[in-house]
Amino acid sequence: MRVVMFYHSLVSDWNHGNAHFLRGVATELGQRGHEVRVYEPRNGWSYSNLLREKGVNALRRFEEVYPGLSGIPYELDKLDLHKALAGADLVIVHEWNEHELVHRIGEHRKKNGNYRLLFHDTHHRSVTDAGAMDAYDLSGFDGVLAYGGRIREIYLQKGWAERVWIWHEAADVRVFRPVEGAQKAGDVVWIGNWEDDERSEEIREFFVEPVRRLGLKAAVYGVRYPKPALKLLQEAGIGYGGWLPNFEVPRVFSSFRLTVHIPRRPYVTALPGIPTIRPFEALACGIPLISAPWDDCDALFSPDRDFVYAGSGEEMQRQMCALLDDTARAGRLACHGRGTILARHTCGHRIDELLQICRELGLPADES
Repeated sequence: MRVVMFYHSLVSDWNHGNAHFLRGVATELGQRGHEVRVYEPRNGWSYSNLLREKGVNALRRFEEVYPGLSGIPYELDKLDLHKALAGADLVIVHEWNEHELVHRIGEHRKKNGNYRLLFHDTHHRSVTDAGAMDAYDLSGFDGVLAYGGRIREIYLQKGWAERVWIWHEAADVRVFRPVEGAQKAGDVVWIGNWEDDERSEEIREFFVEPVRRLGLKAAVYGVRYPKPALKLLQEAGIGYGGWLPNFEVPRVFSSFRLTVHIPRRPYVTALPGIPTIRPFEALACGIPLISAPWDDCDALFSPDRDFVYAGSGEEMQRQMCALLDDTARAGRLACHGRGTILARHTCGHRIDELLQICRELGLPADES
């Protein structure tokens, strides 16, 4: 198949977690013989911030790690859809795109396209900014890929789409895997962005305070940390590493004895069943994981076997102590978690699911 995708960025993952999954599925499609083209807005927000903070060397590293991938930059007012979509069999448009682009592609599909057209939702805006989501014109689309069961329900209940498939994110196990023989340099690491107020209190409760009270050697990687947040980390003796490209995450995980997952508040309160991509990647790297509360109502994992929950900051402290003291249990947890990823949650599994959806839509998906 010829697959054309419109996403915010393939090249930059600066505060753009969707790039992780996109890179994985694009690589998987390519290795199965399908032709993949990914369009991204020229000088988009993530790309511009990456260049400003890290320069062109960051782009060179992406090219080294993903030699077969490249984004095609476009300017919306100059985008020639007839050219971009020529010969396409499947077109996927991510929800973090301009309303005008979504509308134009939908109209092109109605008038010209023999391809199948899917909308891909990997965010919490269906509950936090429903007005913006309602403004998308999906009338020309064949359906929606939703990365959680609750988001699927919302689309159907609100009449935004008639056909919606659950398509969770997953780990690109070509990149996210254990690093053999690595020496441990610290106790616990958290990789995540501060951004706004969606989890600032949770970061304090489930990471900063347990680390401070236990006197652990810890580090944080991520972007958009304001000065008060950096001061908070410093006072707790936690190192701050700034932006970390996704392909460097396995190396960092290999240097620490455990990690934590701290979901954003909308996923805890309104969108159960969606862990976002970080737990998939952590488990794929074979590091013991302790998670702040979230409801795994989509039955993705086996709690207490793949990872352990901590319902409060005090429980997080106890769980950290338990896993750091019991290396055998920590090892069993890491092994089982990685096994679950390899058995159910790789980008290869997600491409299998996507190709089955294509078959439902009448595409000869087995043909490359």
